[in-house]
Amino acid sequence: MQQVKISIDEEQVDFLNEHQSFGFKDKSSLVRKAIDHFRKELEIQKLKKSAELYSEVYSKDSELQELTGSALSEWPE
Repeated sequence: MQQVKISIDEEQVDFLNEHQSFGFKDKSSLVRKAIDHFRKELEIQKLKKSAELYSEVYSKDSELQELTGSALSEWPE
């Protein structure tokens, strides 16, 4: 695993020092989990934005709505 040097403030150091009370074996595992969580949240935001854009396009495109409607009418129930 690679190591990096970062700077954090005193309050963040205090939080990291409590890593065991949060169920982490060391400070690094807490930081890795936080980074993974943040990355997943960013991905969710990107997916939501993409869905909003598709929805906007769909709501303005009557031809696409007709195509979707015809496909749904042939879909087995």
